[in-house]
Amino acid sequence: MDLTYTEEEEAFRARLREWLGGVLPQLPPKPSPGDWPGRRAYDTGWQRRLYDAGYGDVHWDASPTTRLIFLEETEKAGAPYVGANFVGLLHAGPTIAAEGSPAQRERWLPPVLRGDEVWCQGFSEPDAGSDLAALRTRAVRDGDAYVISGSKIWTSHAEVADWCELLVRTDPAAPSKHRGITWLALPMDAPGITVRPLRTLAGSTEFAEMFLDEVRVPVGNRVGDENDGWRVTMVTLSFERGTAFVGEVVACRRVLGELAAHARKSGRWDDAVLRRELALLGAEFGALWRLTQWNVSEAQASGSGVPGIGGSVFKLRYSHARQRLYDVAAEVLGGAGALDAGQEWTLDRLSSLSYTIAAGTSQIQRNIVAERILGLPKGGR
Repeated sequence: MDLTYTEEEEAFRARLREWLGGVLPQLPPKPSPGDWPGRRAYDTGWQRRLYDAGYGDVHWDASPTTRLIFLEETEKAGAPYVGANFVGLLHAGPTIAAEGSPAQRERWLPPVLRGDEVWCQGFSEPDAGSDLAALRTRAVRDGDAYVISGSKIWTSHAEVADWCELLVRTDPAAPSKHRGITWLALPMDAPGITVRPLRTLAGSTEFAEMFLDEVRVPVGNRVGDENDGWRVTMVTLSFERGTAFVGEVVACRRVLGELAAHARKSGRWDDAVLRRELALLGAEFGALWRLTQWNVSEAQASGSGVPGIGGSVFKLRYSHARQRLYDVAAEVLGGAGALDAGQEWTLDRLSSLSYTIAAGTSQIQRNIVAERILGLPKGGR
């Protein structure tokens, strides 16, 4: 795979850097973590700026390499993250772009790109987390609509969302639990939906329980064929594991540099064990960045733009590397230093604990790597 950049791609990088340098000083202050209406307005406002400047569609209409450059440069510049927009921009949107009909793409993609509509993710259930195919939320066809009953958990940003990418079971008699699943776009203002926020270890409420009581969804909101939702879901998860963490790798490399600088200033640099750990993390994140480039290059060469199963290798390694990074950060900064670093550092430290669970647990990723990459036989169930 070619991991170099063309002259055109480097020109795109230069234009983006210049634009970021002019627009970022104009942004208003970030709202507090608990101010969800404020956070939605801030995140969608940033997306609107990107859209007006011609960068709003970079996640879908640009090449995978251009998307990589965009994520790298915005993170380096300290630009806002996608925030409440992340499901629409990084998961549902790319899935609809790849699998949706022309009418569906026209209806749902422009509002996401303009920052007009926010999506949440309704995949996991209380008894179907890592084993997502065991989901039991039922959708029964009734004329031109599906009638849905069941519950979801860890529904990201349900408290501010307009739409939900929802997995439902449309054929409970299917011979395999992976069959009989359908991918639907659920309007969050439909009658019969109840949302209850869940408070995380960090005290935030970006996840929620969602209960569905005979909620009617038009058949036209189905992406892909009925009972083909598992295949469509694999497209969603390939984006989630393949490219959604690109900006975070850049951020982790920046944090690592800041920790090394702090260790030098505080006198901790004389600790050979600490220096070794920082060096190992530097090599780890450097390798993860090259793996990201490889995955993106592979997606571009395939012509589909959809990341391959190499995303599972990345997700597995990145999750553990991020946790190690913040373990080392706690050691370098110490208690007082951690307090001085501020609330954002504390939230990042706490959120790192969830990365071996979110977007597919490490156990699931190991199974994928073993079976689909290494060709090992499936173990007994």
